Amino acid sequence: MAHLLLRHRDIPDIGKMDVYEKNGGFEAFKKAVTKMKPQEVTDSVKASWLRGRGGAGFSTGLKWGFIPKDIWPHYVVANADESEPGTFKDREIMESNPFQFLEGVAIAAYATGANAAYIYLRGEFWPVAAILDEKIADMEKAGFLGDKLFGTDFSLRIYTHLGAGAYICGEETALLESIEGKRGQPRIRPPFPAVYGLYGKPTVVNNVETLTNVPLIVEKGSDWYKSLGTADSPGVKIFSLSGRVNQPGNYELPFGTTFRELIYNYGGGIIDGRPIKAIMAAGASSAMIVADDKALDTPMDYASVRALGADLGSASVIVIDDTVSLEWVISKTIHFFKHESCGKCTPCREGTYWMLHLIERIENGEKTKETVELLHSVARQMLNKNLCPLGDFSTMAVTTAIERFPADFEASAAGGEHG
Repeated sequence: MAHLLLRHRDIPDIGKMDVYEKNGGFEAFKKAVTKMKPQEVTDSVKASWLRGRGGAGFSTGLKWGFIPKDIWPHYVVANADESEPGTFKDREIMESNPFQFLEGVAIAAYATGANAAYIYLRGEFWPVAAILDEKIADMEKAGFLGDKLFGTDFSLRIYTHLGAGAYICGEETALLESIEGKRGQPRIRPPFPAVYGLYGKPTVVNNVETLTNVPLIVEKGSDWYKSLGTADSPGVKIFSLSGRVNQPGNYELPFGTTFRELIYNYGGGIIDGRPIKAIMAAGASSAMIVADDKALDTPMDYASVRALGADLGSASVIVIDDTVSLEWVISKTIHFFKHESCGKCTPCREGTYWMLHLIERIENGEKTKETVELLHSVARQMLNKNLCPLGDFSTMAVTTAIERFPADFEASAAGGEHG
């Protein structure tokens, strides 16, 4: 099957304006602006059941439909922060198939009545920002951005904005605060960005991969899109595969592909043929999935993965084999989330501190049953008490590792070492 999002793998130089246009580029945008009303575009995306690819999996068309019609101006913001450890899909899209992403931004702006769109990139992505700035300039020269596009009254400008490399700015309200020049900390919700977003105005925030799907839906229709993937999760997904596999990388596959297919058919299996121990389906913020036959044969879609007691999230699949200690893994995740906590709310600020303190005690020799139980207790007490999802994310690997892989922590309590 030809790639739909990673089209550069099939079409060399699709990142050049003339090549993109020769392969149908901007036809969907032109069709939307000249032949469809904004509500028709929104309805088409809603009917496709395109779900957000940033992690939450919320209906994109439904999200667009929340924008009020009596408050102006409107904004579109593309979330290109991509700071989840294990996720590297959006960067490949922006570097190698940028025009399809930018066309998706433009269509989203038309559908929601926005005349300005911002692409928020994590600070380390400054080379990607330079690429996008060049492509935006190309679009302006070609008449795809600017005033009165295609002879209509619709005008649009797209801007890039670099953050400072903070994980918390992947959360949409902290992202908006950052664009406004404030400290990147989440807002209390409600009100939600659709009503009170950038500069206090209605704003749609969508992930890069989400927006890259939009031109395909406008061009080919919602029924075509729903023919791919599963009923719960239509379309294709880019799975970022890493960990103890022979061939890590991005793999664009239909939703419903199993973990076994991804890891063995595409990822080349496990290094040295070792047994799989655990799978983290959503990067560092993921619950630990016991990698038994049931899990390996589970289709990768939002509902099926949830039935395993985990979330698919952004589909950054980290594979752990039997050579890796889960004590070591959760130490890495705790250190990361403690460092990235913005400190605004007490449960996350204090909870990540105490989880870090306890895992360091375990690593430094105080490997008792009581210490492990206290770490588990602290993590459980943090759940559902935080201002934004980061606090909950920081506990996912901790609680599920201790609950689902007790042998790792019993060995710790007995004084065993892991590598």
